[in-house]
Amino acid sequence: MKPHPLAPRSEEIELKLALPTSDPSSLAKRLAQTPALARRPASRQQLHNIYFDTPEQLLRQQRVALRLRRIGSEVQPQWLQTLKTGGRDDSALSQRGEWETPVPNDKLSLKALKATPWSSMDPDGKVFRALSPCFVTTFERTSWLVRRRDGSEVEVALDVGQIVVGDQTTPVCELELELKAGPSAALFDIAQQIARTIAVLPSTMSKAQRGFALAQGTLDLPLHAQPQALASDLPLPATVQRVLREMFSQFTVNLNALCSSDEPEVVHQARVGWRRFKSAMRLFKPALASEAVPSWQALQTLWICLGELRDLDVARTETLPPLADVYVAGDDRRAQAWQAMTQALAQAAELQRKAVRYALQAPAVGASLLATTQWLESLPALSGAGEAAAKPKISLRRWTKGRILHLHDQLQRALRDADKPDHLHRVRILAKRMRYDIEALRPLLPKRLTQRGYQRAANLQASLGASRDVMQAAVLVAKLEVDRGLVEFLRGVAAGRGRQS
Repeated sequence: MKPHPLAPRSEEIELKLALPTSDPSSLAKRLAQTPALARRPASRQQLHNIYFDTPEQLLRQQRVALRLRRIGSEVQPQWLQTLKTGGRDDSALSQRGEWETPVPNDKLSLKALKATPWSSMDPDGKVFRALSPCFVTTFERTSWLVRRRDGSEVEVALDVGQIVVGDQTTPVCELELELKAGPSAALFDIAQQIARTIAVLPSTMSKAQRGFALAQGTLDLPLHAQPQALASDLPLPATVQRVLREMFSQFTVNLNALCSSDEPEVVHQARVGWRRFKSAMRLFKPALASEAVPSWQALQTLWICLGELRDLDVARTETLPPLADVYVAGDDRRAQAWQAMTQALAQAAELQRKAVRYALQAPAVGASLLATTQWLESLPALSGAGEAAAKPKISLRRWTKGRILHLHDQLQRALRDADKPDHLHRVRILAKRMRYDIEALRPLLPKRLTQRGYQRAANLQASLGASRDVMQAAVLVAKLEVDRGLVEFLRGVAAGRGRQS
């Protein structure tokens, strides 16, 4: 299937927000009470959507979605056929082509695709003939049309329902803000008004993407780092935006998955995403307008909760299992003590996971994430404010190499004082930053610097991390009502590994 050429198209600009609530039934009423939507009439529709693709999922691979939508009841249905193209998957703000055409029934119409890029994508009709239903979405949409004095117009739509693939289902509970007229800033203005009282999470996944993920068994799996392809002729502001957007997306995608997933790796990758993002923020600081950077103070409670949950997950799934046989050594009493400890850790982790989900329901968290999303989208417009960006002929390769070497010098200085406990922690943090930043900027860096710098940082992080993990496990176990001999055993192991690092 050939990708469609860049051509004039009907464009949809939309901001998508997940709603991490335990009571979706009250959302419409609560939204209607927000200042942005108060005293505006709401409309309600039952929407039934059928998504199509080939057995090889050629449309999904091309970032294309084709659906049939039934509006109203089965008795008096209205059918719309919609083609969407070109959506990005690294931001809650999406801009994509959209062509919607009324059709007579629940059968795809090739004729309705004539005025769209479909002809260039599928010139011989082979792909169209291979299409078949993949999944269904069914939800109630409550929508408000917001017309503002500046001439901007935004449709705010609350969708509550489900996605169905065979006998599998997953809930839909999201808010879509679609720009009908005016600048995209209007979307964020209204979203921020809503986020003052209702918890939201920026969402990069469309219903189509979630449907395909459900069908493939990949929904809510942890999202790992996906460093961007970078070219030396890319302007510095665009490079900064591309790198930071990918890292922030890793953070928010895993936060969304955390709302329903108990997988420890989701927690880990959420923390990795945020650490990569903060590390790159430090690296790119000379190219950023410091006064424009949003505040993340509202995320502190969430970050602490995530850290405590990660410590529990690491202790019970990674650090302690290899030590079980060494401690038990065939002794029944010790075996019982070990089992009691593992059960207590599992219960503590379960409670902490609930605390994380509770923290995600704080409106201030969503408002902070929204502000960051808007800031990332505006980065190219801020290009003149940064110190480095003021130099129009700066070499991107030279600039990134200089920043990595500066970080390397910081690591070297910390290593010289590594005999002090607080400096060991700094060495570990700097090693992480070095590894994250080299991963992100690898295409722009000299090969030798990349290989040697990355390997050294990874080795330091691994050696210092192993000692820290056992020590942290001992601290966690000491807080539980367990055999004190077990606690002393873990402290001894931690002390021994500390001497080896």
